[in-house]
Amino acid sequence: MGAVDEALAAAGEPDRGCLQHVVEIARSVAPDATEGMSYGMPALKVDGKPLLAAVAAARHLSIFPFSSAVVEAVAGRLEGYSLSKGTIRFSAARPVPDDVIADIVRLRLAEIRR
Repeated sequence: MGAVDEALAAAGEPDRGCLQHVVEIARSVAPDATEGMSYGMPALKVDGKPLLAAVAAARHLSIFPFSSAVVEAVAGRLEGYSLSKGTIRFSAARPVPDDVIADIVRLRLAEIRR
């Protein structure tokens, strides 16, 4: 198991299932992604660069696309979610829509592979 799978295994339900779903979408869009650590978080990486991290915090779940430009690009589709420069916060009860997750990964891939 890699760092991402180990972190997911340690999460409780329903958070684990929700984070696993985020990772599955990311892997479907970027099948060549590998697991590693970035900024102290278990993350998917492409070409040695961080692609996406999906982690559980005490009161929320977060997606880190490692890019403020990616968060800005999808912000209009995430009304009501808590956003910061490089983070999208959500909950298992109100997950990020699948199409937005896929677009986050596509946008980040485009940045990495410029």
